[in-house]
Amino acid sequence: MTGQQAYQKLTDLCARSEHCQQEVLEKMRQWGVSEEEQTEVMDRLIKERYVDDERFARAFIYDKIRYNKWGRRKVEQALWMKRIDDSISKPLLDEVDDEEYLKILRPMLKQKRKSIKAQSEYEATMKLIKYAIGRGFTMDIIKQCIEVEDEDEFLD
Repeated sequence: MTGQQAYQKLTDLCARSEHCQQEVLEKMRQWGVSEEEQTEVMDRLIKERYVDDERFARAFIYDKIRYNKWGRRKVEQALWMKRIDDSISKPLLDEVDDEEYLKILRPMLKQKRKSIKAQSEYEATMKLIKYAIGRGFTMDIIKQCIEVEDEDEFLD
């Protein structure tokens, strides 16, 4: 595939949904576009704002936290794997306050608690913590959900 063909295909793709530079480069590699043409196409896509890593990261964070119910650590890892620079992702992740994470995690843990089989309250709590960590939530958020003053509020 030529660079011009790749450019046309990528403009259509990027106009429909957000993509980061890494994803676009990977597509061009798969299509067999030469490295020189990849650089030219990427520069043009960035210049014309079809590809913008900050815009991608903002949409990605919003989607993964609110719809996939991921915690901060899981989102950070996914952005790192997409090679989004920390200078872009960290400020965007910092915009999401703890209340947003709590609003997501509390109902998840409440639902999970109903399906946990445990011999003791301690074992049940450890299973909930393990579950929340696996979803990418940090211990400070997890503690706020588990260490509720009135236990009935958490267990109901």
